[in-house]
Amino acid sequence: MNIEKEIEELESILKKIKQFEPDPYYVNYYFNSYLFSVNNAYHGIFEEANRDFGLFIREYTKDAFLEKATKKNDQKAFSFGIWFEKKYDEYHQSDYPNFIKKCCKFQNDGKRLPKVKIMINAKKRYVNDPNQEIICNMKDGKIGSKEEIQIEIRKQLPIFLEIINYKRNNFNEPIINKNQVSVSTFLDIDGNEDMNILDASKNYLSVLKKIVFEAREKIKELTRWP
Repeated sequence: MNIEKEIEELESILKKIKQFEPDPYYVNYYFNSYLFSVNNAYHGIFEEANRDFGLFIREYTKDAFLEKATKKNDQKAFSFGIWFEKKYDEYHQSDYPNFIKKCCKFQNDGKRLPKVKIMINAKKRYVNDPNQEIICNMKDGKIGSKEEIQIEIRKQLPIFLEIINYKRNNFNEPIINKNQVSVSTFLDIDGNEDMNILDASKNYLSVLKKIVFEAREKIKELTRWP
């Protein structure tokens, strides 16, 4: 498996998600593809580790890697597996990476992701800024027309501005106008609510690149001849 190709695929998918925002049908489709490529990249890390440590595992996962390292009493391979586990947890403590982690687990467990929501939100956010869901007629999970969603946005926008500016006034934050809002797709999953799919996916790409780089460096360190 070529990790670089998976990362290129992720970059391409991000462009598709941005292109089809805020249509929940297509965003959901491409977001699932995004999660699939993320999972493939992690499999790629353990495929490379398997090759360099010579464990001969057939399933390229952390659990399979650690199990085989334990059976072979390969302390260096085992050290890499434990290092990766801790590093992975470290990188997934903040909201966006934690959200992507949970979405990947849903996909790995064969579960369908929750329903994608269309929401009005501030382009420049402050802590606890509200979002407002846009409800519009769907056919087979797709937006009927762009005109239809624009009508719903125009209806809901004054209410959204009133709510968010009331909150911001109370916290001495700058108020916003209609030109400072966007309409995006969001997802709730396992305690993570109103997570912006595109923003989370953009953020996670840099996280994944760091993990891949550091994992390769760790493998080199542990397999280097004394």
